[in-house]
Amino acid sequence: MNVQPTRLPEVLLITPRVHGDARGFFQETWHRERFAAAGIDHAFVQDNHSHSGQGVLRGLHFQIRQPQGKLVRVTRGAVFDVAVDMRRSSPRFGQWVGAELTADNHRMLWVPPGFAHGFLTLRDDTDFLYKCTDYYDPQHERAVRWNDPRIGIEWPIPSGVVPQLSARDAAAPLLAEAESFP
Repeated sequence: MNVQPTRLPEVLLITPRVHGDARGFFQETWHRERFAAAGIDHAFVQDNHSHSGQGVLRGLHFQIRQPQGKLVRVTRGAVFDVAVDMRRSSPRFGQWVGAELTADNHRMLWVPPGFAHGFLTLRDDTDFLYKCTDYYDPQHERAVRWNDPRIGIEWPIPSGVVPQLSARDAAAPLLAEAESFP
């Protein structure tokens, strides 16, 4: 597998080795020793699967207690996946990084604890899977606004199109008002 740091060096873009032939393909999506050697030395306790139509935007979410690291990937369709540094002590607080993850490119993104996470579906019938390092706890879940100008995420949204959001995500606080990590 090829592991590349992003401009937020804790966030890693992973391209697994894919073995394909006329029958299809095989890829290893998790191998604890190999991932630990690449800097992802975490135990995963929960797997999640999200299915969405095109133009759905989910996020930007994080847990203030029981922070979750997430290893994310797409098995059908495509997303623009985003991580935002939510650690006030970090010199990169409020900065973001994004990557296109598709069923065809097989790439994964490691979003460590301390980062908000969100994604925009780029195709209909998109299946998004992620492994989490801690359990989901709704009382500790927080969000930051997906279109906060201070963060300045360059979402690949066509002009005149409004993404589909949950009411909670649409009302999420701006970075300046959002709870964050020390």
